[in-house]
Amino acid sequence: MLKALIFDFDGLILDTETPEYNALNEIYTEYGHSLPITTYGRVVGSQYNPEYEPVTHLQELTGKTLDADSFWKQVNRRRLEMIEQNPVLPGVEDYLREGKALGLKLAVASSSTHAWVEGHLTRFGLFHYFDVVRCKEDVRNVKPDPELFLSALNALQLQPDEAVIFEDSTHGILAARRAGIRVVAVPNYVTRHLNIEGESLRLESLAELSLNDLLKIF
Repeated sequence: MLKALIFDFDGLILDTETPEYNALNEIYTEYGHSLPITTYGRVVGSQYNPEYEPVTHLQELTGKTLDADSFWKQVNRRRLEMIEQNPVLPGVEDYLREGKALGLKLAVASSSTHAWVEGHLTRFGLFHYFDVVRCKEDVRNVKPDPELFLSALNALQLQPDEAVIFEDSTHGILAARRAGIRVVAVPNYVTRHLNIEGESLRLESLAELSLNDLLKIF
């Protein structure tokens, strides 16, 4: 029996990934290059790592040494400007409200920080819906490691077959599968361009299917 809904945050509740991609691409353009969305997609849902790190990547493309502090100040200023203009993604609040009305437990499991996740949830008046919030400070390894989801599940005192996860990214879906929890893929503008697979169900947005209808499927 389904007892809990576990949500990713970035790209699932609030689209913070498209603004970050656009902010990075603006700098690439200044240097006469463009950032392939599939290159950025290598780290969506996780963290920058040797597979893709923007400063290193742009230095390799240009043959120039960049000031990392200046680079990230510019990226962060632009992405925050764009993020602050974005609303909560379609259907999210309906799922939270209906989930609470049905007596389901609600959790967030995010590779971002508590300050980032809880700050935005509070800004949109959504924080009170959640019984559990698990972020990068709570685990040793973020997605695609399953630890975040297992930590949330443990805090809810539930078993894997009693929850469903909502994710937008390849790393998140892989983490959900490794945790043994069913996962609904809800790709955003960035992750629609990636090779996402392994989900139990895919939706264009949470507005596509009501929570009641989703529960019938599961």
